[in-house]
Amino acid sequence: MVARWRSTVRVHQTTSLLASVVYTEYSTQYVDRREFPVSVPHALLALLSEGPKYGLRLQNEFESRTGEVWPLNVGQVYTTLQRLERDGLVETDDGETERSRKRYRITSIGERELARWLRTPPDLVPPPRDELVIKVLVALQVPGIDVHELLQVHRRHVIETMQRYTKIKAAAGEDDIALALVVDAELFRLEAIVRWLDAADVRLKQLPSPAPSDVADLPLEPTRTMEVSP
Repeated sequence: MVARWRSTVRVHQTTSLLASVVYTEYSTQYVDRREFPVSVPHALLALLSEGPKYGLRLQNEFESRTGEVWPLNVGQVYTTLQRLERDGLVETDDGETERSRKRYRITSIGERELARWLRTPPDLVPPPRDELVIKVLVALQVPGIDVHELLQVHRRHVIETMQRYTKIKAAAGEDDIALALVVDAELFRLEAIVRWLDAADVRLKQLPSPAPSDVADLPLEPTRTMEVSP
């Protein structure tokens, strides 16, 4: 009983630590912590592929399977299940009207949709609208802004965030695979941001400083659209 209580306390402490850093400002349109980073409908289909389940159980299993870092409102679970049922991806027991008493099952159509989604690569083009990149590009055009100092400000913040994630990883249990995968993903993502900040700093230091008169006389050129071929 004591071991189980300690395990519960550890999970809550780890989840609290992760919640304090999961909403970082360094998010792109593909990594936006204000939105669910996974497809909730497909996550529910994946849980139902194990067998019929009630809505409340789906909510609990969704949170536990994702490392308890992405809380899911039970109302959203039932709303999503209704849409899945409407589209023929899940079905329920006949005769039940109360949503809490309905048991949901994945259909053959739902199984095919889940398999299709799992094998579909995420959309990686066009280049993401990264807020940090935009800030640096804007800073280059603002008089009096020390871009190198600005890069260091953001670099320090990212490093501090990585340190907090490292503490989360150390506090987590060895068997908490879901949390470990989430933390690893964030650490690798933030490490890439640090590498980009360092590369940007080196690249900008190599540029010659234009004279103020030259900057004022530079003609405007039409922007080019970057295309990334798959």
